[in-house]
Amino acid sequence: MLVLVAVHALTAVIAPALVRLWGRHALYLVALVPGATLVWALTQASGVRSGDPVVETVPWVPQLGLELALRMGTLSWLMVVLVGGVGALVLAYSARYFRSDDPGLGRFAAVFVAFAGAMLGLVVSDDLLLLYVFWELTTVFSYLLIGSDPAKRASRRAAMQALLVTTLGGLAMLAGFVMLGQHAGTYRWSEIAGNLPGGGYLAVAVLLILLGALSKSAIFPFSFWLPGAMAAPTPVSAYLHAAAMVKAGVFLVALMGPAVAVAAPWRPVLLATGLITMFFGGWAALRQTDLKLLLAYGTVSQLGLLMVILGAGSRDAALAGVAMVLAHALFKATLFLVVGVVDHATGTRDLRELNGLGRRAPALAVVAGLAAASMAGLPPMAGFVAKEAAVEALLHGGGADLLVLAGVLLGSVLTVAYTLRFLWGAFADKVGTPDTPDPPTTTVRAVSWPFLAPAAVLALAGTAVGLFAPAVDRLLAPYADLYDSAEPGYHLALWHGLTPALGLSALAVAGGAGLFHLLRRERVRATLRLPFDGAAVYKKSIGGVDRLAVELTGATQRGSLPFYLGVILVVLVLMPGGALLAGSPWPQRFHLWDTPLQGVAAAVVVVAAVMAARALRRLTAMILVGVAGYGIALMFVLHGAPDLALTQFLVETVTIVMFVLVLRRLPAKFSERPIRSSRRGRVAIGVAVGAVTAAMAYVAAGARQAIPISVGFPDEAVSYGGGKNVVNVTLVDIRAWDTMGEIAVLVVAATGVASLIFRHARDLDRRGDIPGGGRAESTRPRWLTTGATARAQSVILQVVTRLLFHVIVLFSIYLLFSGHNAPGGGFAAGLVAGLALAVRYLAGGRTELNGAAPVDAGVVLGAGLFVAVGTGVAAMLLGGEFLQSALLDFHLPVLGHIHFVTSAFFDVGVYLIVVGLVLDILRSLGAEMDRQHETEDDEVREKELV
Repeated sequence: MLVLVAVHALTAVIAPALVRLWGRHALYLVALVPGATLVWALTQASGVRSGDPVVETVPWVPQLGLELALRMGTLSWLMVVLVGGVGALVLAYSARYFRSDDPGLGRFAAVFVAFAGAMLGLVVSDDLLLLYVFWELTTVFSYLLIGSDPAKRASRRAAMQALLVTTLGGLAMLAGFVMLGQHAGTYRWSEIAGNLPGGGYLAVAVLLILLGALSKSAIFPFSFWLPGAMAAPTPVSAYLHAAAMVKAGVFLVALMGPAVAVAAPWRPVLLATGLITMFFGGWAALRQTDLKLLLAYGTVSQLGLLMVILGAGSRDAALAGVAMVLAHALFKATLFLVVGVVDHATGTRDLRELNGLGRRAPALAVVAGLAAASMAGLPPMAGFVAKEAAVEALLHGGGADLLVLAGVLLGSVLTVAYTLRFLWGAFADKVGTPDTPDPPTTTVRAVSWPFLAPAAVLALAGTAVGLFAPAVDRLLAPYADLYDSAEPGYHLALWHGLTPALGLSALAVAGGAGLFHLLRRERVRATLRLPFDGAAVYKKSIGGVDRLAVELTGATQRGSLPFYLGVILVVLVLMPGGALLAGSPWPQRFHLWDTPLQGVAAAVVVVAAVMAARALRRLTAMILVGVAGYGIALMFVLHGAPDLALTQFLVETVTIVMFVLVLRRLPAKFSERPIRSSRRGRVAIGVAVGAVTAAMAYVAAGARQAIPISVGFPDEAVSYGGGKNVVNVTLVDIRAWDTMGEIAVLVVAATGVASLIFRHARDLDRRGDIPGGGRAESTRPRWLTTGATARAQSVILQVVTRLLFHVIVLFSIYLLFSGHNAPGGGFAAGLVAGLALAVRYLAGGRTELNGAAPVDAGVVLGAGLFVAVGTGVAAMLLGGEFLQSALLDFHLPVLGHIHFVTSAFFDVGVYLIVVGLVLDILRSLGAEMDRQHETEDDEVREKELV
């Protein structure tokens, strides 16, 4: 089963390529995948008949107890047959329905087969969490299928409506699954079914699960989304809305029914919502003039019937329910395919414009007639067998069942009426009728047999199910026997004699025929308007939510960064701060400092922070913030953490350089907008945040009870990582995965900065080739390689840069390779190299920066990420784990003994990424902003000259 799901996924990946190669004929090849599923399911029929399920279990996340648990019993087998068989026929039908040049045909094929795979996984899942995953996959794929034509507003709206409704129900269903799984200690339904909770707990869980099932199967009050989904192509409707997606909710009810039918809300909810859906769906179907919409509302009505039968909670009703699931899939898929053929042959689906089609396309009329007979419950069709079984099951129940039976018969009357309306509207001669006094005879294009064959196969299958009902009974009875029954069970058969159930079925057919003839008059049918419209309710609800979102956004998203930051900080003060005050988990010991110098450094940090907050000039505030950062670095030194201190010093220095680049384009002073009361509020928030943060750090450090995992790092750094610098070995070896994530964030950040600064995609080329690069011709002495001679640049700075640039670069390389055993490493070394480039830029401008680093910053970033990832992949290829290090000791002439650790390659990748990040920022915030400023100045001068 898992292999079949995987094959569907693989086919979905290659389907677009197949369609590009062979056009629409590739759909025949794609149809082989669900066809193979059908063949496999048929080979398992003997085991299903004996009641032996097919079970597969594959560990998924063993640490969390998650596994891919698949189980195919009788019910799942039936659904697999429908998902595979109908799916294969619909794909074969699609090969004639679409043209090879239809846009999006490859996408349709891929999403369709992916949906079939998700539906297959859903019906064979034994683990409820896995079932939910496939459930949501069907939601996503159905969204893509319903919205196959994104150019049509109706398609987009219908797809979004189906997505929102079914996703909402799915989330409620997940909560119910979690409740049942947590109580039972397992999420395998085969085990949960025998270990259910009781009382209100079970009732709440059942209600949540039913919410998901009802929304998925378009049961009241969620019925409105399915007719809207008819905006999808007809093959999609034939599959999703007859045999697959809408059957997911029915399947879930049938799956859980034998175990939870005793729960208090089960029968009332399913019977009430099912009867309402059956009645209003059938009522609405009688008003439709579009054949496809008529079938859509009919589908809604029959889904309600399925919920009523399966929700009755008895053995015979369950047998009738699964028989109706089979019959409905066969006749409704057939009728949807027939509508597609009618649309292609005549160019319309409007029954008011169709006339005489039955005479001109008799084979099509026969196929439609067989399916319609099954939908109306006429012998010898599958629909008749299933409906008679349902009537028989309800007829022998209690008083409540008799009321339900009356509702089912009323719904059956409506079913017969709209079935006749479908046949009359599509195929009858209508000359002289009140609806169309004198309609023209419909022009019909020839219908090829390959186009009609899938519908014919399904119609004949519905006939065969009715004729061979006893054989079908033997296949489906093991599911019904899961219900406790004190009496001998009912068996499916085409003829049970002259029984009350047969008489009631005949009465429903006669009533439906009479209702159809009554409603052929336009004036009578106009009175069928429902008192409310679910789609209108949905539209108003979504409009209300949108309005609420606008109001909430207007109240909170004011475009003020101080406001946003203030909200975040206030929440920080109230939540963690309140928890600290309420719990008071304060350590008993209070250690002020290890040495008075730490107090001095702390005082420097505090004074610098206060002065920065009071500063009026941006540059002054930035320098004071840097002083605070240097003070923290000094505290790291006093704590004996040279690596952290070195990194902090370098980060603060690079940050100051970047701030200077940005501040050049900003006003020298801060805005004077904040009034005195606002300033006081900001000061209060700042003090409170500082106090809460300090308290959190103090409590967290003093509340540790377990031995820190880092205690063993020094020994592991030497024995496992091959280095004495614990910090660097931790970064590139022990916790290399964390570093991998961090450097990925750096690459994303660099890309974000570039995309914000470079205004157009073509401007990104300047990340590697700045206009004006090359050697400048000048008579002045060249202190730098490009001979930059801008007046604003200091000759002294140029001389110092020429003397120190290469020394700084060599020092960065030293830090890179010595970092495994001494302070340094790839990150610190990259910052040093970045500072060298920054000095070069400050000394010579963007021309000098291009001369110092004539390479695209994106290439450097990509090379670094490639080296880092390649180091991990190489370890895997050599038999180790991803990013696992190896220690190499060897002797080289002259150099002597060499101790090398392969994690150094990972450090090289980090080095390149940091260098690329700094280079990208220099090019973006420095060189590109210089170029834009010069361009603006040139434009101003040109305007002045004009």
